[in-house]
Amino acid sequence: MNYDKAALERGLAMKPDIIAIDGGSTDSGPAYLGQGVSKYARSSTKTEWHGLMEARAKAGVPLVIGTAGTCGTDSAVDWLLDITREIADELGQKVKIAVLRSSQDPAKMVEAYENGRISPLGAAPEIDAETIASCSNIVALAGAEQIAAAIDTGADIIIAGRTTDTATIAALPLMRGLHAGAAWHGAKIGECGALCATNPQSGVAMIEFDDEGFTVSPMAEDSAATPHTVSAHMLYENSDPFVLYEPGGYLDVTHAKYTALDARRVRVTGSEWHKTSPYTVKLEGARVEAFQTVLLVLLRDQRYVENAQIWADDIHQKCCAKVEDRMGLATDDYSIELRLIGQNASFGALETNHAQAPEIGVLAIVSARTQALAEEIGQMLNPYLLHHPLTQEEEQPTFAFPFSPASLNRGAVYGFCLNHTLSLDDPMDAFSLEVITHG
Repeated sequence: MNYDKAALERGLAMKPDIIAIDGGSTDSGPAYLGQGVSKYARSSTKTEWHGLMEARAKAGVPLVIGTAGTCGTDSAVDWLLDITREIADELGQKVKIAVLRSSQDPAKMVEAYENGRISPLGAAPEIDAETIASCSNIVALAGAEQIAAAIDTGADIIIAGRTTDTATIAALPLMRGLHAGAAWHGAKIGECGALCATNPQSGVAMIEFDDEGFTVSPMAEDSAATPHTVSAHMLYENSDPFVLYEPGGYLDVTHAKYTALDARRVRVTGSEWHKTSPYTVKLEGARVEAFQTVLLVLLRDQRYVENAQIWADDIHQKCCAKVEDRMGLATDDYSIELRLIGQNASFGALETNHAQAPEIGVLAIVSARTQALAEEIGQMLNPYLLHHPLTQEEEQPTFAFPFSPASLNRGAVYGFCLNHTLSLDDPMDAFSLEVITHG
């Protein structure tokens, strides 16, 4: 989250029917889903949510957040629910809260898999019952139907677990019988607030829906929506600029028309929604893949900087041989990576910019099936990183560890292991809805 407070006030002045937030994503990797925690600071989240709860009370409309706590697990939902209660007490608000939960029991997902209800999406990893059972957290992505059920409770605040980015916005216009293609397309454009405008960091946009289309109006004073900024958002986190799949169907914007109404607003018509059967929701799952120990060393001697890859490759070969000889490990029991920061740490062999850096940081990542093994291998790697020469004939060099001890235990590292859909007889079958009155 993050928003321009003045822009939010302009939005409130337009008398919205709902305030909708997308609170999370898989962008930050699998650890948050694997652990069931938020990546955001509680204090920062509380400050921003406090402002939105005040805005909700002022507007007298529902406030809904999807994918609460970054990952949308039940534990992350409870984290935000606790913050919500705390703020309500501070503001003296009595609030009705609908809590939509998205977490899935791995045992039930194994049963669904064995009954043929789980199907792979494109480029999905191979899975089996054991893969599913090993997940520390699995969530199903709620769509408009589940958000609509929460809105129907008459709640002031809706805290939803994992949802599609669009669901929190699309639900209300669909409930009111407005144009389905416009509802989903407008929701896609508005999912990240003002990211569809010329001042993307302002955070607030008004999306107005009707029987034929929708209109986008950024709320920041110095922000404008243009046909380019609006149409381009279909490419945001979407591999196809014309088709977007959601629970129960897909959006097709092939024939959408983007018209500038003035210097700041864009009108969109021609979007189409196609229902599909059976009704499916996406599953996301994460599990522990290994445990890691990391070390960082800095090379500044120009000869070593110039030959950093040769140096790293030699260390990798020698240390792996020592690990297998002294610890009796096979090559698939562990891994050692030496990433050259300043040369190819981001892209590895794909790097094309080979400008010479004045120094190279070498990030060593040791992964193994237990933390004890990873730490032991890290300790075996340590003297290589500190003193390993390029050749046997030269004097022993000394490089720089930036901290002591040189190795840090990262603990468990997680990997995504589900990119599949779950077929449901009823949209609420994989979700639970609880209504709480607080204050």
